[in-house]
Amino acid sequence: MKKILTLCIFLQSVMILQAQDSKNSFTLKQAVDYALTNQQSVKNALLDEKIAQRKVDELVGIGTPQISGEADFNKFIEIPTSFIPGEFFGGKPGEFIGVKFGQPYTASAGVTATQLLFDGSYLVGLQASRTYRELSKKATAQTKTETGVNVSKAYYGALVSDARLEIIQANIDRVSKLFSDTKALNQNGLVEKIDVDRIELSLNNLKVEKEKITRFKDLSYALLKFQMGFDPHQPITLSDKLDESVLQNVVIADSVDAAKRPEFALATVQRKLQELDLKRYKSTYYPSLVAFGSASYNASRNEFNIFNTDYKWYPTVVAGLKLSIPIWDGLQKQAKISQARLSLEKVDNSISLLKNSFALEYESARSNYENNLSSLKTVKKNQELATEISRVSKIKYDNGVGSSLELVDAESSVKEADANYFNTLYDAIISKIDLEKTLGTTGF
Repeated sequence: MKKILTLCIFLQSVMILQAQDSKNSFTLKQAVDYALTNQQSVKNALLDEKIAQRKVDELVGIGTPQISGEADFNKFIEIPTSFIPGEFFGGKPGEFIGVKFGQPYTASAGVTATQLLFDGSYLVGLQASRTYRELSKKATAQTKTETGVNVSKAYYGALVSDARLEIIQANIDRVSKLFSDTKALNQNGLVEKIDVDRIELSLNNLKVEKEKITRFKDLSYALLKFQMGFDPHQPITLSDKLDESVLQNVVIADSVDAAKRPEFALATVQRKLQELDLKRYKSTYYPSLVAFGSASYNASRNEFNIFNTDYKWYPTVVAGLKLSIPIWDGLQKQAKISQARLSLEKVDNSISLLKNSFALEYESARSNYENNLSSLKTVKKNQELATEISRVSKIKYDNGVGSSLELVDAESSVKEADANYFNTLYDAIISKIDLEKTLGTTGF
């Protein structure tokens, strides 16, 4: 019974570990999707969208009825004095007599309502608020694109560090065996001690290189977690494999379609906002019309019995319209309109500059991509040659027709060729991502 219980606990532990590994294992697409939900910059962009919607709600509320209630109570320590002509009381003309009117306790309670009937600047502002909401959505799209690009670069950087670590370990294993074999040959008097030292030196260099690559791998994974918004203290594994197939199916266009770039969409909405700003200043020349009404009850007492129902409260009700017509403002409105026109012209210049920068970015990205592809073919060929030279040098050394110096040089060439290959492969992948970003075809 105890063995069965132990087996059940073991199986449960294995299942938990497998579930955790599955949870923390990501393909590139899964890593990007995770980032688009959890990365803080994306979260903030989505919050900005909600804030923009609340601003729209706030402005819409200005055009709805505004109702407020108020109440007040007053105790006059000294009742105000009013002055009336003395002849009213038989006095001399020109004389005034001070008389106190009113009672020491007063109170009032009422409701006031207003309704905006027409205001040109409000109508334009309502359009602008909705455009502002659209602007926040475009900003979110741009943030998501940048996040996807950053995650992709970090993901491939981590894959490269994994592959480099595997290759360096394979080299260490191969040279370690060579060192062991050479050491045995030296003990049997078949090779000199210097041959052993050379191979040991090569092995030590490989181990140092492995330590560097291991630290670089840790940094690469930390960067990936940061770009994803992933818990830095949790382990993570990558499901995709690094190979040259990722460089396939890249469409090279003749020119850039600016409409596909999120930056251009953002700039277009910003221009629309600037146009509405100009329209808003123009609308301030129009009159505004507001309807209002209020109803209140007032009470006045000689004693503090405001809430005594035996005494009356006196109603007051008023309703009306208020028309405001701008006549002269010292040309302030005209100055604001001129500023808005100049700002709109600046926006147009910025959009034109943005289009030109798109073209330059594309030419640079395409050139880098094509150069990296060409370099990749060369370094891949060099890698194959270095591997073959190393294989032949090992055979010659084993048969006593080659030197340890030749063998060590061959192993060093393999290490250098491997490093060049993965560095160039990474550069090619990054240039491919940059090229797709310039074309607006990243899919994020």
